[in-house]
Amino acid sequence: MIVRLAEEQDFPGLLGLAAQVEHWFGPMVGDPGFHRAVEEHIRRATALVAVSGPDVLGGLLFDSQAPKYHIDWLVISEKHRGQGVGRALMEDATRRFVRRPGSIEVITFGADHPGAVAGGARDFYERLGFSPAEAADPGPEGGSRQVYRRAVV
Repeated sequence: MIVRLAEEQDFPGLLGLAAQVEHWFGPMVGDPGFHRAVEEHIRRATALVAVSGPDVLGGLLFDSQAPKYHIDWLVISEKHRGQGVGRALMEDATRRFVRRPGSIEVITFGADHPGAVAGGARDFYERLGFSPAEAADPGPEGGSRQVYRRAVV
């Protein structure tokens, strides 16, 4: 597995990842706003992919505005979850984009959301040192969301 900056050629693979999680996050694959966001992150060099050969195993869109950084989107293919892909993407993003001191935030599923357990997002972020913080607005599908935050010192 290699983690690198996403390129235009990775766009279909990122949409493939989005298709796997639309039931949790709401429509993305056909959403022009999502397409624009991915394309903008690729142009700004704030999109990462984890690849193995031609396969996109995971993708991350990052907002690198110091001192409060934000993970805009992080998805790992169903087949590759629990294999270190997400951790590798986060380590690369932190090394590449984050300047200390600051904090990294992500909005993930609320504790009562089905994706919180099935997708493992909350446990994943907690293993990386993130702590649950305030509630966030519901997702586009109506499910609860919560901010997770990690200080970077």
